[in-house]
Amino acid sequence: MAVHLQKEIEDLKRKVLSLGADVEENVHKAVLSLQKRDSTLAEQIIAADYYIDRREVDLEEDCLKILALHQPVAIDLRFVIAVLKINNDLERIGDLAVNIAERAVFLTSEPPIDIPFDFPGMSEKTKIMLKNSLDALVNMDAKLARAVCAADDEVDAINRKMYGQVQDGIRKNLEQIESLIHYLGVARHLERIADHATNIAEDVIYMVDGEIARHKTEDFRQKAEK
Repeated sequence: MAVHLQKEIEDLKRKVLSLGADVEENVHKAVLSLQKRDSTLAEQIIAADYYIDRREVDLEEDCLKILALHQPVAIDLRFVIAVLKINNDLERIGDLAVNIAERAVFLTSEPPIDIPFDFPGMSEKTKIMLKNSLDALVNMDAKLARAVCAADDEVDAINRKMYGQVQDGIRKNLEQIESLIHYLGVARHLERIADHATNIAEDVIYMVDGEIARHKTEDFRQKAEK
């Protein structure tokens, strides 16, 4: 029984890492489609979402089967529970990548504008958080996971600053109000991706250390600064 359990857990790990890699790639391409004003690339991300959704359902079914058939305990149980939660976060990140791509399709049909906030900086920080959360999962690295949690404040700060900057942009460029609102939506989607990356990192901490890390972002930030 133990041999079969470990085989299925290894298979589960392979599947969640594969899903994570594909979701990370979709986020990268969605941001790139906006930066390059490439509607064809954006449409590819939108069309690919079906496969992410299908794999998310399959992975959940695998987790439930392991829980029902093997009744794992200790670290094996924590791993399956963490994968269930991470699986959901990955699916939501995939949806947010689609949302960015949909806004990119609209923005490529409009005249280009000077973005009134640090979109490249925000998107890069968000992508790094997502990459590091998945690296923490691959390597079972709780220290890296805590660094991801600490980094969430930076993305939140850019998002808050952006709102005021967009308001100023709208006052100065009324004819571009719709495009500015779409960029506002992109920033919100990036902020949510960072939140889900933080969730994944918290689940890695739980998986490795057995510590429930929610609501401890400030503690992680202070430790990261030392």
